[in-house]
Amino acid sequence: MRLTIQNLSKTYKNGVKALDDVSLEIGAGMFGLLGPNGAGKSTLMRTVATLQKPDSGSISFGDVDVLKDQLSLRKVLGYLPQEFGVYPNFSAEDLLDYFARLKGVSQKADRKKLIQEVLEITNLWDVRKKSVSGYSGGMKQRFGIAQLLLNNPKLIIVDEPTAGLDPAERHRFLNVLREIGANHTVIFSTHIVDDVRELCHEIGILNGGKVLFRGTPGEGEAALKGKIWMRIIEREDAEAFMKDFKVLSSNYNPDNTLNIRVYSEEQPNETFVPATPGLEDVYFVALKNETI
Repeated sequence: MRLTIQNLSKTYKNGVKALDDVSLEIGAGMFGLLGPNGAGKSTLMRTVATLQKPDSGSISFGDVDVLKDQLSLRKVLGYLPQEFGVYPNFSAEDLLDYFARLKGVSQKADRKKLIQEVLEITNLWDVRKKSVSGYSGGMKQRFGIAQLLLNNPKLIIVDEPTAGLDPAERHRFLNVLREIGANHTVIFSTHIVDDVRELCHEIGILNGGKVLFRGTPGEGEAALKGKIWMRIIEREDAEAFMKDFKVLSSNYNPDNTLNIRVYSEEQPNETFVPATPGLEDVYFVALKNETI
């Protein structure tokens, strides 16, 4: 089933335009929604998840009109928000049993089988007897995936799930997402380019409530071929280069010089050498509102 978002707009009472005529079509697999903090990602995720209403536009998932028939969407939706609470002193096993009952799994044997499946998928089976409130950040996020899998969702939304995780926890969490992404439509919202590069076969870049790019990472990188340039500069020259060129990013070298990457249709000058475009370049070019 495909998720179709058409002409979605949302302005909050304080005047912030969080979504500005957003249109996206998302099929099966992992879709990465990439953008900085405040880009409108969470507003879009919450709107698709039927937690708030847009000012205008439409959303459909398969033959479900999401804005008119929220209940039908919720039956096939799995949603992991940026932050979620857990009941204290409940083990993962007991809490999942409680959630499974809420989701209509009435037979104890069915719940037991289902709980074992989702705990194994999320690599939490060995800690199923431990209190979820004592889990690490990464374990809690994986528990969040376990609970959303209980109703065998067709559409899964995860909003900034790796923020705050250490590298090892992030790696484990991404492996879980990679596994479930093969059989579901998954929207993965993040501001971390590396997360999207590792997981998603298609991406959308959002900023200021607008979709700036939609396509595969490879398509974005191919469109920038011959337009990304690099050179080493002294740190004290950085401000001047920022003013004179469209600098996308800069990284320190061990000798305290800087590697800078610049976007230009032509070689900026003879001191620049061509660089192979990467997804990070696609991201920064889009944020500068350059055409990709």
